[in-house]
Amino acid sequence: MISRRSMFLASISVLSLAISANAAEVKPFSPESFEAAQNSGKPILIDIAASWCPTCKAQAPIISNLTSSDAFKDMVVLQVDFDEQKAVVRSLGAQSQSTLIVFKGRDEVGRSVGDTDPASIKALLSKAIADS
Repeated sequence: MISRRSMFLASISVLSLAISANAAEVKPFSPESFEAAQNSGKPILIDIAASWCPTCKAQAPIISNLTSSDAFKDMVVLQVDFDEQKAVVRSLGAQSQSTLIVFKGRDEVGRSVGDTDPASIKALLSKAIADS
């Protein structure tokens, strides 16, 4: 039997393959990958999602499309499995799936919950690449 985590990670892999070579880097969240992204100075999107969540499913193609654009090609996208990574969800102060959190280096610069509007998700991601 295939677990939800396996299905979620498989969907991440398919999404990663669908994104062009110039697209943002998409990885499963780990403390090490988060620290490495922060140390690199790259903009970071943390996508807290659940495989069963319709809002998360609606967000996925929007995020993929945006992070495939030149504006967000350097963004690191770290995916958190809401059901399997509860400690990470708590450590990020998130309360639900479909939470998007953007960081500029070590600083959180924005977050949204349940947003499926491409323009406002683009505005959120833009906070991580804007000049201070």
